[in-house]
Amino acid sequence: MIYEEKTMKSDKLYEGKILNLRVDTVELPDKKYSKREIIEHPGGVAIIPITDNNSLILVKQYRKAAEDFLYELPAGKLELNEEPRETAIRELREETGYEAGKLTYLWEFYTSPGYCNEKIHLFLGENLVEVDAEPEPGEFIEKIEVPIEDLMKMVQRGEIIDSKTIIGIYFAQSFIKNK
Repeated sequence: MIYEEKTMKSDKLYEGKILNLRVDTVELPDKKYSKREIIEHPGGVAIIPITDNNSLILVKQYRKAAEDFLYELPAGKLELNEEPRETAIRELREETGYEAGKLTYLWEFYTSPGYCNEKIHLFLGENLVEVDAEPEPGEFIEKIEVPIEDLMKMVQRGEIIDSKTIIGIYFAQSFIKNK
């Protein structure tokens, strides 16, 4: 049996700067109807910037939705007509003051597919070169460099709770072991 939901009607409730909200009326496989609240997001990138001494460059910033400071991979939203690679180059420089001599596309993943269509394109940044950081106005970020072993401990202690960052740290650990 196919368990796909067929959209019968879609109502846009909100159009914002970084996301839109719509409510879809869907027909379920049993021919009943239900509503789905969907956040539309243009997607983004996250970069795993790995240094020559097997540390990662992370950013620490206050996130209003979480009401807390979070440790995160450098990341950002795709701009209109911008390719993920361009976004990754821009965000790495803006947030960390680094450029990657080698930038490798890894894969993409949904952040919260139960209610949001946001996809993150994940990149590995190697051969880092320090340049001038170019933070966006209103963006207050602390850059930190942490050895991979310490990052693993931070995840295990619950100090790093951002999903894209946890994915990146586990990838980096495997990458380092297989070098």
